[in-house]
Amino acid sequence: MSEALLLPPGDFRAYLFDLDGTVADTMPLHFVCWNEALGLHGCSLDERQFYALAGVPVERTIEMLNEQHGLQMPARELAEYKEALFLKRLVKLKPVEAVVAHVHEGHGRIPLAIVSGSPRASIFNSLRLLGLTDKFDVIVGAEDYAHGKPDPEPFLTAAARLGVPPEHCLVFEDADLGIEAAVAAGMQWVKVPQPPLG
Repeated sequence: MSEALLLPPGDFRAYLFDLDGTVADTMPLHFVCWNEALGLHGCSLDERQFYALAGVPVERTIEMLNEQHGLQMPARELAEYKEALFLKRLVKLKPVEAVVAHVHEGHGRIPLAIVSGSPRASIFNSLRLLGLTDKFDVIVGAEDYAHGKPDPEPFLTAAARLGVPPEHCLVFEDADLGIEAAVAAGMQWVKVPQPPLG
């Protein structure tokens, strides 16, 4: 994860960053919390499915698992419980250095945004622990849009709030659904490699 990320050529006037697995190395923490929360209902996620659902808002993920397994897990309550588990473990949070290098490089030169499927409270906690709260001009979390990734709405919302046309935005993403959302938004993108969860 320490190798430099190669950016595509382009006239980029804003950088849009996913958070989990992109700026913050939170995916291993999320994986543990998901399975602890789902285990209360006799459900679990394997690594492949976990990464396939990366970028999907928490409540929607639970609804999809209900449909898949014929369960009746309470989406809102379980989402809140899973997020509470995650917040307890955030002290172990580490940055994705190759991406944070681009945060520092872009800060003060072009507008920066976080575009995440996580709740805003979780986003701010992660950024605070990484010392990055003052680096982003716009924060777009799960509360800020109706349709999550792979729908382009989250990225288009960030671009509109920054006042930058989509074609001049570069998206940093680790998840395939996020890349699909960036493409649908008419934005160029750079893929952040996903490490194994161990």
